[in-house]
Amino acid sequence: MESTEAVGHEPAIPVGVNHVVLNVRNMDESHQFWTDVVGLRLVGEYRQRPGRPPTPRMRFYNGSGTAVVHHHDLALVENPNLPAPPAEWKMWDMPIAVNHIAITFPSREAWLNRLAYLQARGVKFDRRIDHGMTHSLYLHDPNGYGVELVYDLPREVWENDIDAALNFAELRPNEGAEALIDRTDVPRFGRPS
Repeated sequence: MESTEAVGHEPAIPVGVNHVVLNVRNMDESHQFWTDVVGLRLVGEYRQRPGRPPTPRMRFYNGSGTAVVHHHDLALVENPNLPAPPAEWKMWDMPIAVNHIAITFPSREAWLNRLAYLQARGVKFDRRIDHGMTHSLYLHDPNGYGVELVYDLPREVWENDIDAALNFAELRPNEGAEALIDRTDVPRFGRPS
């Protein structure tokens, strides 16, 4: 049943980004990165339908664990004609349209566990940084897309001056045991109103 009722005169404000779709050169290689490295879960894939033109391979992932919020958070579409990624990932001046995708972990402990897991498997950390609203690890997928693994600092740390929190950044070591040290004495931004 369709409804033609207008619910208001003001345009609605979105509640957030529902999902991101990335073109990838090799589905199997990208699947391994997004599941084993990042920790997302495969929830579905397009299947070829008889009598229809062939479609590229496409897989869907979510990271909500047992508390599924969206049907999927990320989708991958295989496009073997994509150019090879640059040899090195950098935050700036990359020749791809997506700078990076941030993946949130539910807690500081879960985030630190993921970092230790990746380091034990020899995954290269491109950049480790404490922002004013998150602590972050940057790495890149096989296609050159930057991926930021984050945990959010408590809201009271950044809510009174989001701009100042966004402009705060402290580089941390990105190799060895020092890359797994996370400070808890974080600055607070702004004053309570």
